[in-house]
Amino acid sequence: AVKGVLATGDPVVTYVFDEVDAGVGGAVAEAIGRRLARTARDRQVLCITHLPQIAAFADHHFHVEKEQREGRTVTRVRRLEGEESREELARMLAGAEVTATARKHAADLVSAAQSWRSEDATTPSAAPRATSKRNQSAKAKSKAKSKASPARKAPGGKGTRARTRS
Repeated sequence: AVKGVLATGDPVVTYVFDEVDAGVGGAVAEAIGRRLARTARDRQVLCITHLPQIAAFADHHFHVEKEQREGRTVTRVRRLEGEESREELARMLAGAEVTATARKHAADLVSAAQSWRSEDATTPSAAPRATSKRNQSAKAKSKAKSKASPARKAPGGKGTRARTRS
């Protein structure tokens, strides 16, 4: 499903993927992360994942916590900065007790994702796909609408991706 949505030339400005990692792991998760990172070049992508192989490709990370208060579920979202982001990836890898090995692996995942981005940005296969005149027109209308109505534009601009960890 993710592959189909990301392959389209539609004028959607923001994609939201919830539990995009269901039933996958390892190399497949990394491939999904790469695909989402490519899509995030031109669109805003919000992705909820529990896999560090996907989260490592994010521009930004957010921590989402849910708790029960007086019979209601309360959700808090907090942006993770710098080292907090790597620490969260390490927690995703290690579980309850974060080890030095998990921290090293998290740093390696982020480094590999950053290297891939640098290489991918310069490869011919990463060039934007040709789109039909109809799709180009729809994209132009969508951009004009976003500029004319800034209140409707998603916060953070294109490329922002949120990650959740409960």
